[in-house]
Amino acid sequence: MTTFTRALTIFSTVTTLIISSATLANEKPLSFSLEQTKDKQSKEEILSLIKNKVENLHSDKNLEKTQYLPREQHQKQKLNTNVLVNKQKLTTKNASSPRLSNSAYYSFSIYQGYAQLIEDFDEDGYYQTFSVTFDADVLTTSNDYEFDVYAELYLSKNGGPWIHYYTTDYFTLFGESEDDIYEVYTTLDQGYPTDEYDILIDLYEVGYNDIVASYSSDDTNDLYALPLESTDYDPEYIVVHEHGGTSSVGVIMLLLGLLFIRGYKVN
Repeated sequence: MTTFTRALTIFSTVTTLIISSATLANEKPLSFSLEQTKDKQSKEEILSLIKNKVENLHSDKNLEKTQYLPREQHQKQKLNTNVLVNKQKLTTKNASSPRLSNSAYYSFSIYQGYAQLIEDFDEDGYYQTFSVTFDADVLTTSNDYEFDVYAELYLSKNGGPWIHYYTTDYFTLFGESEDDIYEVYTTLDQGYPTDEYDILIDLYEVGYNDIVASYSSDDTNDLYALPLESTDYDPEYIVVHEHGGTSSVGVIMLLLGLLFIRGYKVN
């Protein structure tokens, strides 16, 4: 292969990469998540299940677990579609749970929330897979009742608007017990540029429209400025073995220079 042909091939490859990068920037968000009560399954089992979801295209969007909407717009949509009062999603146990009388007092809070960074394939310090763990509690004058709740999770890129990325299933709170600590593992598959992201958690009681508790990066640094990027910005890290004394970057620069000089002489 002549120097000109090799340089032209490299130039074509670089152009393709630039075009691909521009295309990625316009990709719609796509994520795959799995949730559970804390430590029910190991991290390895969860990551394996998420990979199966990816292979079978069972995305959060396809499972109707997210709309990727700004927080205010998402809340309005919830009210308009009456999602919160969809009793068909309640299990028989939850549907028959006793309710507190009007004279009893109870209030909700999120005692703690934190994120863990899990997978970074290209080792650039930005992660495509992470988890959010939180401990929601209910303060009540009676210990004989269970409270069915769910959470809405949001991401904010570099201080921007809160964008919804996941709705949990219904789960049950037992007073201030630590047995109901909840966690959500998420792999960002596309549409999330390399940046720092904050996390916000809104807690809802099933059957009611108002947020009963919130917890975010304003409350803890454990949900602040997480270095994240989606899979399309986080390719598998490949080690290139060099032969001889010239690096691959040097070869590319040399060939592009030769291409420029050849074109200049022809003109």
